Amino acid sequence: MNGESGPADRHAIVCRGLRHAFGDKVAVDGVDLDVAEGEIFGLLGPNGAGKTTTIRLITTLLPARPGMVEVFGLDVARHRMAVRRAIGYLPQQLSADAALTGRENVGLFARLFDVPRRQRGERVEEVLAAVGLADAAERRAQTYSGGMIRRLELAQALVSAPRLLILDEPTIGLDPVARDGVWERIQEVRRATGMTVLVTTHYMDEADQHCGRIALMHRGRVQALGTPSELKSGLEPGATLEEVFRAYTGDRLDEPGDGFRDARRTRRTAGRLG
Repeated sequence: MNGESGPADRHAIVCRGLRHAFGDKVAVDGVDLDVAEGEIFGLLGPNGAGKTTTIRLITTLLPARPGMVEVFGLDVARHRMAVRRAIGYLPQQLSADAALTGRENVGLFARLFDVPRRQRGERVEEVLAAVGLADAAERRAQTYSGGMIRRLELAQALVSAPRLLILDEPTIGLDPVARDGVWERIQEVRRATGMTVLVTTHYMDEADQHCGRIALMHRGRVQALGTPSELKSGLEPGATLEEVFRAYTGDRLDEPGDGFRDARRTRRTAGRLG
């Protein structure tokens, strides 16, 4: 079931004229974006489209100029720490420590996010149960399957009870069953808490099934925006989301852009996840 939009007049994320360059390479070029509270919003595009840079600007990992990005009404350039407290972030790169148990991994993130000491134990147990890892909490992460690792990292992102969950390729390298398991947990937590989800993915079936709205990025700009149904019907009768993707961004889902370093990192991540 697609993620429903939140109230039209309440926004979790507002981007206006968002721009960022690395030297003479413009990665994000005038992006305007509104993400409603409570919706699952998909940010799609080929490698090098500017998706990850956009996410890093929203999460304050890259500096944004004042007035470009607001998260729950807070300007990210002026209120970095307050914005960070409202966000849970699941990056592409592995964030779990193989030598620690599941419970220890999540507990570490609870401390990093300054979850009050008296609440940490209960919060850790809650998120482990929410992602289906309560029975495996005492096992070291190195014994987990790829799907379990990704659910553990989801628990790490959720332990601070974020209002906004940002997922950068949350199911990269996973088999279809594990992918479904990760999304099942995301949807369960979202329904229970009403949190907003911003997700990037190269799996068009995931975006079609789970996202209430989608922005297609290419060459640093938003090329198309709408619900999956709107985007498909706007192309031609019976069109798939993959065909929409190709129409706006080119012929390949893996169009080169971020270069060898990004490709190597992504493949290494996928390989370690199994």
